[in-house]
Amino acid sequence: MEDRELELHAVAMDEFGLRVGMVRADQWDAPTPCSEWTVRDLVNHLVVEQLWVPPLVGGATVADVGDRFDGDQLGDDPAGAWHRAAAEAQAAFAAPGALDREVHLSYGTVPCRVYCREMATDLAVHAWDLARALGVDEHVDPRLMAAAYDHLAPMREGLTGTGLFAEPVPVPGDADIQTRTLALTGRRP
Repeated sequence: MEDRELELHAVAMDEFGLRVGMVRADQWDAPTPCSEWTVRDLVNHLVVEQLWVPPLVGGATVADVGDRFDGDQLGDDPAGAWHRAAAEAQAAFAAPGALDREVHLSYGTVPCRVYCREMATDLAVHAWDLARALGVDEHVDPRLMAAAYDHLAPMREGLTGTGLFAEPVPVPGDADIQTRTLALTGRRP
């Protein structure tokens, strides 16, 4: 039976990858809900995140990797860069015993399962960001959004302090899981 983290990560990769495939040539410089990023910047961020997976899952530290993935990793083929990085990240997480290892991240050593869940959460939220930027369907798989919410909710008080998230946005108590997840990250769906 496939591991839940691998399943959610695969869904997250598909959600983001679907939207990467929708980027038209004239949209790479378009703004995104991430105030500092264009569509190209957002896709590059996710490509870089995936490029980090194989060495980290393989036991490397952040210091070992160094600045190898700094700067533009998209080149002249942004969609191709995404697909290559995504395939390598998925293969690294799916390798026998990979999820049972520990991974050395910038904030400490964590179980690889936690890292995989963190990556799926990042992909889920940014799939919505990319959809919003492109003006395409913003609906992200509700199971994935529920898992992202479950991952982020215990950290609610500290999210803003990381500098990665805006203040949570208030939403009605009966808001759907996607709205609640995005609001938790400071996004206004």
